[in-house]
Amino acid sequence: MLLNTTRILLLAVAAVALIDGSQGANILGLFPSLSPSHLIIQMSAVKALAERGHNVTVVTVLKPAVTHKDITVIRVPLSTEEAAEMSAMIEKMAKNENKNMLVAMFRMIGQMGFMFRKMADALRDPRVRDLYLNKDNRFDLVLSGFFMNDYQMGFAKKVNAPLIVLATMPPNMLLNPLVGNPNEIAYVPSINDAVEKGKGMSFKQRIKCFIMTAGFGVFAKITENRNRNTYKELFGDDPNMPEYSEMMKNTSLVFFASHALSEGPVRPNVPGVIEIGGIQIKDTPAPLPANMEEFLGNATDGAILLSLGSNVQGKHLSPETVQKMFNVLSKLKQRVIWKWEDLDKTPGKSDNILYSKWLPQDDILAHPKIKLFINHAGKGGLTEAQYHGKPMLSLPVFGDQPANADGMVKKGFGLTLNLLTLEEQPFREGIEEILSNPKYFQTVSTFSQLYRDRPLTARETVIYWSEYVIRHHGAAHLQSPLIHMSFIAANNLDIYALLAIIAVVFLLLTKAVIKFICRKFSSKPKKVKKQ
Repeated sequence: MLLNTTRILLLAVAAVALIDGSQGANILGLFPSLSPSHLIIQMSAVKALAERGHNVTVVTVLKPAVTHKDITVIRVPLSTEEAAEMSAMIEKMAKNENKNMLVAMFRMIGQMGFMFRKMADALRDPRVRDLYLNKDNRFDLVLSGFFMNDYQMGFAKKVNAPLIVLATMPPNMLLNPLVGNPNEIAYVPSINDAVEKGKGMSFKQRIKCFIMTAGFGVFAKITENRNRNTYKELFGDDPNMPEYSEMMKNTSLVFFASHALSEGPVRPNVPGVIEIGGIQIKDTPAPLPANMEEFLGNATDGAILLSLGSNVQGKHLSPETVQKMFNVLSKLKQRVIWKWEDLDKTPGKSDNILYSKWLPQDDILAHPKIKLFINHAGKGGLTEAQYHGKPMLSLPVFGDQPANADGMVKKGFGLTLNLLTLEEQPFREGIEEILSNPKYFQTVSTFSQLYRDRPLTARETVIYWSEYVIRHHGAAHLQSPLIHMSFIAANNLDIYALLAIIAVVFLLLTKAVIKFICRKFSSKPKKVKKQ
């Protein structure tokens, strides 16, 4: 009797859990970035939530490549003129040599004004504004896609929902303040400046990191001022909205597209830092299109994948550079899948080259015949190649790509060349070196095993922590006190100032006492005159 009662209770508890789990939350994703690679990572995160049974609404400018039946997309598309302006901007950026990450960031402020304006305009669209103006809409969570657009975090306050920021990069100075993550510049290197195992940062690295930190501080201040002004334009007419600096303290978590345990650097992170590197990678590769499957299946000497990302198109490259690349690739015994947008104007015809305007990159990299990935060193592509254990030859273009490429080379996963000055001989030699020297494959394959070894997959991590924030209506209990402290207090500058004042006063008093004693003992008694 007792046993039957226990079984009934267990079945009841299980039924309640299933009923509760079937009630999906309403989740809003704000992903207006004009970078297709960013959107792939962001949409992959919300797709995991949609597959879990949650109802997801997404605001975008671009057409998402990742979709799901339970994701409602509100798209604020570019006009024909805006698309042309965007293409011209990318072409201009692709022709500038940006080896220094900090220089590239400052140059980007001037070059990408159009992108920043368009992201803000997306939130002004009547359909987007209706998400908070219509009181029948209810959201349990807001995911804010980061692209130096912190102002849109105010949307979470408008719909009265907790906020998670979704970043397509590792922890850095632009994002750490949102959750009070420390900037430990004495031993945490700047982007991709690798530290040898068993050693600390050298003096040269610490100098470089100090300069980079100061530069990023100036860059962060510039973007903060722009974000503050945009925040006022978008939400300034609502007296219930908090002041910008107060609004910035309402972030529950930040999802970072990184995995420090394998990628590095080893550094302290507060509980609000959640790493989901590889979220865009499928657990099981999808079948390739028939033409690609056949092309790779007949690649008896292996194959190469060439893609310079979703922003830079073939037409943005100089014809001379394209011709040099074709001359090398067409003479290889390996087969080549080349991402090329205009199939009517390809670089040339060759039996070993298959052109395609669209590529299922993750699925192609998972194919065993792929022996080399020629890329632009975008974070997403590097992550996919590392996950699948594929050596790389990087041809970085702009932004963080040169730094990403240097970091990849330091880890021993491949080589890098300058796309703007690319010549046939070094391009051929680079390809042959990677294909013939097994050290690159062995190194990245070893890393792949480490990258995959996690207690939770990236998908499981997104689901768990998103539902965690929903269950607790935010995660204020995880907030670091650093969020609520000024720069002076957070760095104990006031205490150091007090100690300095005490030390100075003590020295001055000591000096005065010593002078007094010296005068007392050095003064000779006056002689009494004889009468």
